[in-house]
Amino acid sequence: MPKVTEEFLQARRDEIIDACAKLYETMSFKDISFKEIGKVISFNRTSIYNYFDTKEEIFLALMQREYELWVKELDALLHSNASLSREELADALARSLEKRSRLLKLLAMNHFDMEENSRYENLVEFKCAYGNSIKAVKRCLDKFCSDMTEKEKQEFLYAYFPFIYGIYPYAVVSEKQRKAMEEAGVDFVYHSVYEITYNCLRKLLMTDR
Repeated sequence: MPKVTEEFLQARRDEIIDACAKLYETMSFKDISFKEIGKVISFNRTSIYNYFDTKEEIFLALMQREYELWVKELDALLHSNASLSREELADALARSLEKRSRLLKLLAMNHFDMEENSRYENLVEFKCAYGNSIKAVKRCLDKFCSDMTEKEKQEFLYAYFPFIYGIYPYAVVSEKQRKAMEEAGVDFVYHSVYEITYNCLRKLLMTDR
């Protein structure tokens, strides 16, 4: 029997995550199952259990990938710019997050369930990716906002990262939600992910400046 390589195992794992991502574009978290994922992948559905115990673990791996992609973009921002004004940094960070709508949706909708129903070792691996995103933003502050104190940087991070969890529901509203708000007389102004993020970042970075 031929030896299974690490590359083969990783390719299959990636295919499962890709299938989950594709389904999540048109289906809700609760409706996506191993059965539905099995319809999209190129191998037997039961083989999914060789890589993931629950669908939450697949989603957690998908969110981990999103964090890793965000970190790559933040590091590219860091290395491709000698300097940025605070307003330019706010714009760049907002644009980087605008590309991560899947991450924002996962954070807002199903984050707790994914962590709660995943094996501990998977959760640790995910937390490493999450922690790296915080460190990447901190590196940007270190370089582009060198006049900020360490306390100010920590206060920024503790304001910005919790804020990220709430962006998606404000930027993406269903027609049913829209009609309900109109009937309830809620004077809601719709903004994009970029607009919401940029406005927050400007306030955080430009306070008392």
